[in-house]
Amino acid sequence: MLKVAIVGAGSRGIWCFGNLLSQRDDCEITAICDTNKFRGDVAAEKLNCKKVYTSITEMLKHETLDAAIITTPDAEHEKCAIELLEGGVNILLDKPLSPSLQGCKNIIAAMKKSGKIAMMGFNLRHTAVLKYLKKLIDDGALGRIILMENREFYEGGRTYMARWNGKKSSSGGLWIHKGSHDFDIFNWFLDFPKPKKVSAFAGMSYFTPQNFPFEIESGIAPGPCCADCHYGKNGSCPDRVIHEGKEWGKEAQALDGYVKDSCMYLSDLSCHDNGIAMVEYENGVRASHMECFVCGISDRRYSIVGTKAVATASLTDRQIVVVNRWTKEKITYDFPVEDGGHGGADPHLLASFVAALKGENVPKATLEQGLLSTAITEAAELSREEERTVFIEL
Repeated sequence: MLKVAIVGAGSRGIWCFGNLLSQRDDCEITAICDTNKFRGDVAAEKLNCKKVYTSITEMLKHETLDAAIITTPDAEHEKCAIELLEGGVNILLDKPLSPSLQGCKNIIAAMKKSGKIAMMGFNLRHTAVLKYLKKLIDDGALGRIILMENREFYEGGRTYMARWNGKKSSSGGLWIHKGSHDFDIFNWFLDFPKPKKVSAFAGMSYFTPQNFPFEIESGIAPGPCCADCHYGKNGSCPDRVIHEGKEWGKEAQALDGYVKDSCMYLSDLSCHDNGIAMVEYENGVRASHMECFVCGISDRRYSIVGTKAVATASLTDRQIVVVNRWTKEKITYDFPVEDGGHGGADPHLLASFVAALKGENVPKATLEQGLLSTAITEAAELSREEERTVFIEL
């Protein structure tokens, strides 16, 4: 029985990894660690875990752990990962590795010194559509890859403007927090070539005080959060966010001030609600990634251009279409719906980590690969901010 701790009692830690761990017969959730004691207690109650700690230091004094899963805000990844590795604990670290390249290097150094297992939580690699698209690329079905594109439409992404994910102080910016998934997939498709240069364009085009989707009544200001907002309560705002569960209520807020339903139209304008980032690799392949959080659909749509064929894919439709360059023959691959979050990817991600802990495989996504993703996405944030092409040196 593997003894596992969850560090970060948010939705990802509890509703994803916590629930998945509780369904396994080879793992035990030994401890919950969160700086907010109230939230940690609620999580422990849900997962039938008896130990709650507010610091990793205190947890390591009292627990002997086989592994920890880190799902804190991104800015805390470096500190948490290094302390756990130095404490002799194997880790699964939800993406990104760190919002900064230097932070990534520091975690990798701690991992090498500790000799422990450390795996990235790049769950997209575990989706059936992208695994098969990777196989087509590796098998040479598309020929030599010269161009790649991914367009992500994410209706749920609007809520990033209401919580920590959209704040650069917590996430490093949405190119890093969100795009780290997508650029890792490009890197993975190409077997991790060195990225050469990045250009990015992004902005907050809609979620601003000028774009409230309702009429402002005289003398009644919107916000500051959905739960207290006049326009949320009376049903005027179609973007109202409702969070079930006392872990996001006033008692938890009283301890650390974190509000998960801040008005997204009064959000941190240092993040973006739409943008395009492009990378060119040293092997000459070019890739572009679009993020759009102002939409009513959710999908990741890929185009992979090879010298023999073009492949297009949709994660929502669970389909790949390959068209031969010369014969125009079209081959369609359809994939069944799988249970589990992120299109069935999350259970496979956790299973891969548990297998690595048991010595049955090696980590599917390494910290060095996590560093490559951060290198590109940190460059994208810099490119957007300084309006220039950023050259990457690793």
